[in-house]
Amino acid sequence: MKIINIVGARPNFIKIAPIMRQMRKSSIIEPILLHTGQHYDIEMSKRFFQELNIPSPDISLEVGSDSHAKQVARIMERFDDVCDSQKPDGILVVGDVNSTMACSLVAAKKGIKIIHIEAGIRSFDREMPEEINRMVTDAITDLLLPPSRDAVDNLLKEGHPASKIHLVGNIMIDTLMDSQAQIMKSEILRQLGIEDRNYALVTLHRPSNVDNISDFKRILLALSKIQERLPIVFPVHPRTRKILDDPELKAITGNMPRLVLCDPLGYFDFGRLVSGCRMVITDSGGIQEESTVYGIPCITIRENTERPITLWEGTNELAGTDTAKIIIFANQILDGKWKTGKIPELWDGHTAERIIRCIEKEL
Repeated sequence: MKIINIVGARPNFIKIAPIMRQMRKSSIIEPILLHTGQHYDIEMSKRFFQELNIPSPDISLEVGSDSHAKQVARIMERFDDVCDSQKPDGILVVGDVNSTMACSLVAAKKGIKIIHIEAGIRSFDREMPEEINRMVTDAITDLLLPPSRDAVDNLLKEGHPASKIHLVGNIMIDTLMDSQAQIMKSEILRQLGIEDRNYALVTLHRPSNVDNISDFKRILLALSKIQERLPIVFPVHPRTRKILDDPELKAITGNMPRLVLCDPLGYFDFGRLVSGCRMVITDSGGIQEESTVYGIPCITIRENTERPITLWEGTNELAGTDTAKIIIFANQILDGKWKTGKIPELWDGHTAERIIRCIEKEL
């Protein structure tokens, strides 16, 4: 079976690494790795490929950044030619980025089997572009591989036949567990001048949080209060740094002596920050999952999440952009009043093995 594995953005790299390793062990799967180029930071892409020991892409589409519609259109146009030349038996897509939906649409129209890793996760917020990508991809997928029971239930409620759905667990946790030795060797805490378990880690990237000055201001006002009790480390994307130059926001950060801003980090360095922090304040779906596995309290700066299991079973709570709520949650954590949480079912580091067995049996 010739399977084209699609990656396009940083979260995809983390998920595809263990899948590619297991595919190369299979006697019946011929894996091909395709990078759409949706994530256009070439140096950061290279760093993730090197750290996670992912082979260089066999095919690169080099689509670059653009509006959602234009980016999807370019991916579809270029992937159409790839399918004609490669004639794959199937494609494997992960997560909910534009590359996932775009390549799935092409494959569906050509009668090529589609395998979707992380199928069934839902925020039930159609204003999120990712939610549209998830729903469209699942609607045309042949092999739906959800990470948790709630995702299975979502797919069944939407009318997908049970025969297409196979619970395999969380693929991100495979990479997290595989990388523990390298993560713990990271010197990032020393480099940033912070101490283990004595800082909060902040990540913010969603346009709804960082592009809206009034919402961003509410978040920063909460952080300014939290940093009075605990240093804050904030790896900042260059685009977000430009927004922080707004005079209104700069006036807030300028009065935060315990705020440490740094550039985006590689997987190992960032993983060390997550594993060593007292709390995470984030709008990232993946970090909600990682903090649950580490048992680290997580405050999510969103009104909803496509990973509700991190609320029910994990260490996560939703705060939105409510300044007071963020501060209350942070104080609860610092006062030792946060929930303990547990690791969800099949988040055990063996998801890739189950995925490969499922592909070999079902495709």
